[in-house]
Amino acid sequence: MAIVVDTDEELRRWMVNTAEKHGAAVMHVAGDEHGAQYAFSVGAWRRFGKPEVVVIGLPDEVANAVVNTYVQRVGQGERFVPGRLYDGFLKGCPVTFEKVALQHYPEYLGSAFLVYNGPDFPAVQLIVSSPEDAKFPWQPDAPGGFRDYQPVLTDSGLPESWTPGTDGP
Repeated sequence: MAIVVDTDEELRRWMVNTAEKHGAAVMHVAGDEHGAQYAFSVGAWRRFGKPEVVVIGLPDEVANAVVNTYVQRVGQGERFVPGRLYDGFLKGCPVTFEKVALQHYPEYLGSAFLVYNGPDFPAVQLIVSSPEDAKFPWQPDAPGGFRDYQPVLTDSGLPESWTPGTDGP
């Protein structure tokens, strides 16, 4: 569902009201020549004290379902640890999480600044494995272009909360 608002205050009000009703608002951003489409939550931190989540490269309906599943699970008290594998978001595709570096907040979480008065909130990226072979973007045998299509939003562009292949995927 696309919303149309005329002012930042209307957008802020819509996000806050939606978060009050549903746990979080899900914001979608279309892809372009610079990157894939993505979606993120606004309200999980405010409502549940849990990080906001961003997911990159999924179709709108799928991204919406994934973000809503995250919000529902954190709303029930679940905590997602970076570098661990989790099921139940996408059938047959394990996912993991990584902390989003502040340098990526303006581009990937900018609308949330209206609710939080800036970047003073935690955020994680839900990283999806490839559907064919459950590979992650940083793995050398990941499908071609997968790393560009689903960048890891850390300072280095690689996992930083764990060591891939050692204590994480």
